[in-house]
Formats: sequence, structure tokens, C-alpha cells
Amino acid sequence: MEHQSSITYGNKYQNGYLGNDLSGSGWGETFDFIIIHESGHEWFANNITYKDIADMWVHEGFTAYSENLYLNYHQGKTASSEYVVGTRNKIRNDRPVIGPYGVNKSGSSDMYYKGANMLHTLRQLLEDDEKWRSILRGMNAEFYHQTVTTAQIENYLSEQTGIDLTAFFNQYLRSTAIPTLEYKMDENTITYRYTDIVADFDMPVRIYIGEKEHWLLPSMEWKSEKLPNISQMVVDKNIYIRTTRLD
Repeated sequence: MEHQSSITYGNKYQNGYLGNDLSGSGWGETFDFIIIHESGHEWFANNITYKDIADMWVHEGFTAYSENLYLNYHQGKTASSEYVVGTRNKIRNDRPVIGPYGVNKSGSSDMYYKGANMLHTLRQLLEDDEKWRSILRGMNAEFYHQTVTTAQIENYLSEQTGIDLTAFFNQYLRSTAIPTLEYKMDENTITYRYTDIVADFDMPVRIYIGEKEHWLLPSMEWKSEKLPNISQMVVDKNIYIRTTRLD
């Protein structure tokens, strides 16, 4: 565990968590999970600390994401992406990530890997890895040795990314529903919409048609686009949504 001046270790000097790859991707077997995860808490928990345990995701979501950053540095972007996407098998969506305030109660344990995948998704939306890393470093400067609320973190990320993330955070932190992209294909036309979303949620979705990248802009309403070779479409797995083809 990560407690300042009293860090404890119990992983039997094995890679993974007690020898197991939490992601199922194979990449979790390349590092000692406890050393990397608990070290990550020096930034998120011991430097930036929540005011109310309801906001514990600020500790665990960012620290679970730091496992991905470690892999990105040592094994490359593909490895890190496969790892964090693989950890979705641990997400239960049993209750919201943020717990009730003022009663000493945390939210769902999904704060770890749903939190990490939410941040991984945000990295995709930003489309600028250097800026993304500077934002994470900037958080630790902005909130150095402070206790914070989720609202402070949300506002900081919205300001620094230049994206209004209100609905984004409401979806992933305050709801158990995962956005579902429903779509139909007819020759070179795709018709699509979101279901299972909170009010005003309109997160873009990146798709690939062969080597070509394209962004869809789903909302609650059906939309249609003509795209050559749409039958070859692949939805980017790095964005945390579900997909349902209707035809």
C-alpha cells in the first residue's frame, strides 16, 4: 500500500499481481504490479489527495492509468493501449465511480479500471500526446500538496484540454451506463446514434476504414454519412464505448 512513510509490499517479487496479468493482454506480466501501482500513488494520493473518500477515483483512477503510462514508456504505445483496454474485463458497472458525499463512503471499485479507461479515452479525444502528458504534470504542480474535490480536477481538465467535459465526466463517473454506438450500414452509407447516455453526451468516435482515420459525431439522434468502403469500418477500441450493429 501507498501510505507515506509506511509503504508496504506483498507481491512475492513476481511480475503481474501475485503472478497474474490483470489485463489478460500479456503486458501485465512484464512488470511488478505492486511496485508500479503503489509508486504511482506518490503523484495521485500522496501529492494530490481527495477531500472526501467519495472522490477516491482521483487516487485510484489516475494511478491505475499510470500503469499504462509506465508501459507506454518502456514497451511502447501499442503495449500500453492493449494493457489498459484489457483491464476493462475487471469493470463491473455495478454503481457509480463517485460515492455519496459526507458519509465516509467510496464509490465503486470501478474507480480503478473504469477510471483508467476514461482517462485513456480522453487522451484519444485530445489527439496530442505531448499536451496530454503536460496536463498530467501540470495537475501535480497546480494541486501540489493539496486536498481536492472532483470538481476541481474536472474543471482543470476541461480548461486545459479546451473541451467541455461536463457530460463526459457525468457519463463515466456518475452513471453506470456505458455509451453504446448503434449503427446500420447500407452500401456506402452509415447511419448511427448513441444509446445509454446521459444528457448532452456527444463524444466523438474514431473509426478506421482501411488505413484512413475518420471521426463520427454521434448523439441521441440518428445521423447518416456517406463514406467509401464503409463495410470495412473498424471502431477504435481505445475509446471506451460499446458497439451494436443493427443490420
